[in-house]
Amino acid sequence: MYNTMIRAQASSQNPSYALLLFVQMRRMGVCPGKHTFPFVLKACSNMKSLIGCKLVHSYVMKFGLDLELHVVNGLVRGYSVSGSLEGARQVFDEIPERNLSIWTSMICGYAQNGGSDEALLLFNQMVDHGFEPNGATLASVLSACAQEGCLMIGERVEKFMTDKGIELGVILGTSLVHMYAKNGALSKAREVFDSMQEKNVATWNAMIHGLAVHGHAGAALTLFRKLDTEKTMPNGITFVAVLSACCHGGFLEEGRKFFRSMKQEYNIEPKIEHYGCMVDLLGRGGKIVEAERLIRDMKWKADVMIWGALLSACKKCGNIEVAERVVNEILALDPNNHGVRVVLSNMYAEAGRWEDVSSLRKVMKEGKLRKVPGWSSVDDGG
Repeated sequence: MYNTMIRAQASSQNPSYALLLFVQMRRMGVCPGKHTFPFVLKACSNMKSLIGCKLVHSYVMKFGLDLELHVVNGLVRGYSVSGSLEGARQVFDEIPERNLSIWTSMICGYAQNGGSDEALLLFNQMVDHGFEPNGATLASVLSACAQEGCLMIGERVEKFMTDKGIELGVILGTSLVHMYAKNGALSKAREVFDSMQEKNVATWNAMIHGLAVHGHAGAALTLFRKLDTEKTMPNGITFVAVLSACCHGGFLEEGRKFFRSMKQEYNIEPKIEHYGCMVDLLGRGGKIVEAERLIRDMKWKADVMIWGALLSACKKCGNIEVAERVVNEILALDPNNHGVRVVLSNMYAEAGRWEDVSSLRKVMKEGKLRKVPGWSSVDDGG
């Protein structure tokens, strides 16, 4: 009875109730078993509770279930979702025999937490151990390929799917579109997109965003307008892609219209990333004062990225008055961001205000402040 209730609460809107039931179960002297812990760990995953995961892990060890595959899979997933890849990998490495679900959970954990290199390496190890990947594994690998820019591996994954006759459903299809679009292979992305019998809003978002960031702003907006005919409701991510397209294409009026329509037509409250796109768009259009007013009027607290976008626009337009205010805002948020002082110093120099240049550089010299140099990574032979 406890297992049944824990299972139900783990998937509910309040998964913490599953943990409370587990605690109550122990106080009542009821012994948990191998069917209890997977659902308690599922609750921890849904809560993204690292503390809860560690607590349950200690009980797993106490009851000698640390080699039970379903329990181990729950631990790997719980640690990964909670942001502890080290904990997940320790559990993964300590299990002598793994099934496909455990391999997939670990690969997925790396892919979702920015560990794309480790995800691809682990995928190769899994195949070498004789496991044939399923849809969930392939979706995680494609996600890693999108993050890391591994187009060749992504193409091999698609060929594997074709050779094995794996059906291109919504999840795998969307993953393929996203991978090709992120790698700039827009014709392949569009080919997969058009071939899909069923799409969801994530599929449309991947294609629209891919077109937007690779210089096809007009095509991105055309695709967005087809959402109405397909009876697919856009979400906040869709509008990030649309506003990005307007930025890249310089479509100022269209961007204003789309931004207003979020609340008025779709009842989507703009978030800080939407405001960031609008600041970028207004800045590129030379509307510096309007961009600053938009930042100060929004209910979200502006971050360094938004102020940085406005500072870039100020530099482009030579608006020193606004730039000075923006630099003060950035330094209040990030006192160690010395690069903004360099930008302001360069703006003073371009305007011939050498006294201000000297004064600002004196402050930097006395404080031993230096701009952090940029860096690049080069991929050589994979």
